[in-house]
Amino acid sequence: MAPKVFIDGEAGTTGLQIRQRLLGRTDLELISIDPARRKEALARKDIINAADVVILCLPDDAAREAVSLAETSSVRIIDASTAYRTAEGWAYGFAEMAKEQRTKIAGARFVSNPGCYPTGFVALVRPLVQAGLVPRDWPVSVNAVSGYSGGGRKMIAEFEDEQAGDFTDVPYRIYGLTLAHKHVPEMKVHVGLDHPPIFAPSVGRYAQGMIVEVPLPLYALPGKPKLADLQAALADAYHGEPFVEVATAEEAAATQTLAPEGLNGTNRMRLHVFGSDKLGQARLVALLDNLGKGASGAAVQNLNIMLGLNEAAGLDAPFAWNAAA
Repeated sequence: MAPKVFIDGEAGTTGLQIRQRLLGRTDLELISIDPARRKEALARKDIINAADVVILCLPDDAAREAVSLAETSSVRIIDASTAYRTAEGWAYGFAEMAKEQRTKIAGARFVSNPGCYPTGFVALVRPLVQAGLVPRDWPVSVNAVSGYSGGGRKMIAEFEDEQAGDFTDVPYRIYGLTLAHKHVPEMKVHVGLDHPPIFAPSVGRYAQGMIVEVPLPLYALPGKPKLADLQAALADAYHGEPFVEVATAEEAAATQTLAPEGLNGTNRMRLHVFGSDKLGQARLVALLDNLGKGASGAAVQNLNIMLGLNEAAGLDAPFAWNAAA
């Protein structure tokens, strides 16, 4: 019998794309709640405990409530909110983060899906910290831009509804100005930094796609590494990974510009080491889809790992943002 999967919050942006990726698969069974009863605690409790895996696409407080409803010990949960990303007892669902991470995810009852920005940041910086190229106490900063689809229904309306107000004509805007963005704790914890990074996010006037960038003054780092040292550490960390690729030094040198929509609709992430050895400066850049590897794609990848299925199932076809959904 195929395992039963329930998406709690399937009408939201991430939930819709997860459902799209799972529809038509014969190695699992999607179950849904009666839309008229989706806010009834008893109905949600019944369907949560009838599932083998529940994927939560809910705000933090609603996700915590859903977890409390899972009384059957066999029910496993993937949470796409920020509620449990640094919580004890939860496996962090970035399979490529460490050699043992897939084993942790496969054996976990509770898996927390990473945030979109942290996926790029952790991918870029953790291998360099592990290799001793960047000290744990280094004052790291990270700049990033995402499509507006990652901001939920309110932000989508602000950018797509001509009657929504002040944001219909701006090319992008910055936010998180108090430096207290909810993604910062997982960035610090899962890279292994002593201090939270300075995170400067922005949102652009396009629906989908993301660039995450970490500048490094190589001349100031203890070992004064070269660009080749950074590229080699990243290439070694992700060697053989199907969804994370590292640009070669030649590819990086030949790149003149990079658009955030380059990997839209995929579960892939591409890492780059740009910069100048002469100046002793580097720009680490991750390119990914904020709704793909940054959300729905990662959730499906984690689901496949947890159930012992083909890890790439449901992840080989591109998915585009549907503004009408």
